[in-house]
Amino acid sequence: MTYGRKPLHAPDCDCSVCWSGREVANPAPSPSTRCAQCRPASARPIRTLQMGCVGGIWKPLRSEWKVEPAFICEKHTPPARPAKWWSVIYDSGKPTPYVPIHEPFELVG
Repeated sequence: MTYGRKPLHAPDCDCSVCWSGREVANPAPSPSTRCAQCRPASARPIRTLQMGCVGGIWKPLRSEWKVEPAFICEKHTPPARPAKWWSVIYDSGKPTPYVPIHEPFELVG
């Protein structure tokens, strides 16, 4: 690190400031970053079935589309089960539906 063109730390300094500066300079790819095998879903028109004049310009109104589903490789596929720390603390059964009371009532007390 430099301050006013004067180095504050030695080139081989291992303090937290220098270490974090080196780590930020060399970011590792995130596990959620897609690889070359992963691809998003896509759809593209193959052939026009019906044309129509919209605002003085001829445009396709109906088309036949080719849809390619997304593909996510095994490495980036999320797990089918929730994480180990996720658990139900208390299950009280089926929820009771809310029924509003339309009649006025008085508090006794």
